[in-house]
Amino acid sequence: MTPGPAWVQPVTLMGTAVRLEPLGLQHADDLFAAAQDPDIWRYLPADPSAAPAALRAWITAALDAQTAGGELPFAIRDRATGRALGSTRYLNISARDRGLEIGWTWLARPARRTTVNTECKYLLLRHAFETLRAVRVQLKTDRRNTVSQAAIERLGAVREGILRKHMLVANGYIRDTVMYSVTDDEWPGVKVRLQRMLVALPS
Repeated sequence: MTPGPAWVQPVTLMGTAVRLEPLGLQHADDLFAAAQDPDIWRYLPADPSAAPAALRAWITAALDAQTAGGELPFAIRDRATGRALGSTRYLNISARDRGLEIGWTWLARPARRTTVNTECKYLLLRHAFETLRAVRVQLKTDRRNTVSQAAIERLGAVREGILRKHMLVANGYIRDTVMYSVTDDEWPGVKVRLQRMLVALPS
C-alpha cells in the first residue's frame, strides 16, 4: 500500500546523547553559535553563518520546504547541555516510492568525531524503516568530501555512483555528488552495525 501525502510528519526522536526535534526559530541562537566554523559549509549549498538574520532565514526556508511536503528538518539537541548543536533533515521525500534522503547534516566542531552523528543516523534510519516502512533511504555527499564518504560507508550504506556536475554549492563551485543508499532488506544488518558502533564510540 502506498503511503498518503502526509507520510512523513514532524516527530521527536530520542537517543542517548541527542534529541532530534522539529526545527524551529527557537533554535536560531544556539544554531548560529554552532555554525561559526567555515568547514561546516564548504560542501553545502548555502552558508547561513554570516549573521543571525541569515540563520533565521535559513530556518524559515527549511520550514517552507517542510510545508511543501518535500523535507522534514530537525534540530540536533545535546541531551547533556540542552543546547542545539547542529541540524539534519529528511529530504527528497517520495511517499509514492516509499523513499527519502537523509542530508543537510551539520554539527558544531566539538560534536564531531563523537557518538552524535552516528546516533543521529541511527535514529533517522530506524524511524524511516521501522515506523515509516520506507524501502530506500539515500545519502549523498560532495565528491571532494572524502571524510563524509568514509563516514557514510562506515554506516554500511552502499555506494551507487557519481552524479557529475550535479549541484551548485555555496562558493559557486558545481560539485560532483557521490550517491549512497540503504534498502529495507539491508536495514537489519546496518542496524546491528550501528548499534555496535554506538557502544564503541566516545560520547
